Amino acid sequence: MKYILLMSGTKADFDGYAHWPEEVLQANIAYMRSFGKELEESGALVAVSGLAFPDEARLVRAGDDGEPVTDGVFPESKEFLAGYLIVDVDSPEEAYKLAARASQAPRPAGFEGNTAVEVRPVLSDDAPEDVL
Repeated sequence: MKYILLMSGTKADFDGYAHWPEEVLQANIAYMRSFGKELEESGALVAVSGLAFPDEARLVRAGDDGEPVTDGVFPESKEFLAGYLIVDVDSPEEAYKLAARASQAPRPAGFEGNTAVEVRPVLSDDAPEDVL
């Protein structure tokens, strides 16, 4: 079963991230790259990506003529998607364990707790009937 692990943050989180000490940024990136490589080597990784900062996000809707109408940036939004992993594992518990590992990426001193990671099943043709 596939699961998506969603990592989000507030605008304040993103603003703070931009000012992390270089060595902490490098440790965070190295941790996530190593974690992704480990998942890839185990065969569990389907996809992984970090996303651009929220100031580059836009909402798009179809206008009356079907052409895209964009809107954004949204400073009033409480949370923004920072990145995701899609994994293919045998149970939700395995996905939860991987989410906990992603949650432990290095952060600067003064940050309390670990980053919350949302875990959701990815609905697909191979999903159990009770999920669809």
